[in-house]
Amino acid sequence: MTADRDGGPLVSARGRLSGINAAESGSWKIMGEIAGTTVKQDHQDGVDEEDRGREGHGREEHESAQERLNRNWAEILQELRVAQTGVQLLTAFLLALPFQNRFATLSNNQEWLYLAVVALSILATGLLITPVSLHRAMFRKREKETLVVVANRLAQAGLAVFSVAVSGVAVLIFDVTKNFTVGIIAGVLTLMLFATLWVAVPAALRPAPTPEH
Repeated sequence: MTADRDGGPLVSARGRLSGINAAESGSWKIMGEIAGTTVKQDHQDGVDEEDRGREGHGREEHESAQERLNRNWAEILQELRVAQTGVQLLTAFLLALPFQNRFATLSNNQEWLYLAVVALSILATGLLITPVSLHRAMFRKREKETLVVVANRLAQAGLAVFSVAVSGVAVLIFDVTKNFTVGIIAGVLTLMLFATLWVAVPAALRPAPTPEH
């Protein structure tokens, strides 16, 4: 009886310790399974993404001429939507300026600069919206290739005019707030920024042509 009394607490403690170890082992096992599942899922996601890229590339290689024209036209429309938003914001800003009290304090040269920037903004708006009008005029006339080529050139011209217009706005704002020299510097830097982002960077990222055998 004494041995049983002395050994009872020890056996009970050992039982509790064994239960804790079993619970910890189960927890580590569950965590390992979760980690393994996560790694497998990440790997599968990467494989799926790579497969989708290969499938898209394969579709481009095997698409017909009409499908390629439709895809190019859809891509141009998406780009035009982004550009038109920027032009519309700039034009709205410029059209609201004459109704501000401080506009009356502009010098004659600053007013001419403002009018030149407004004209550039209007021109950019026209260039970027013209492809939509052309599409409506040439609808169902089987001239999609001509439409894509012309729309691409109009978009490039519109972006170029838009960059000059924004640079002109920079000149005007810095001229009014500081002086004309600072305005010129701001305008040149703005134009250089657009040239770098819209011309130099795409040219650097453009893949080299594959030599034909």
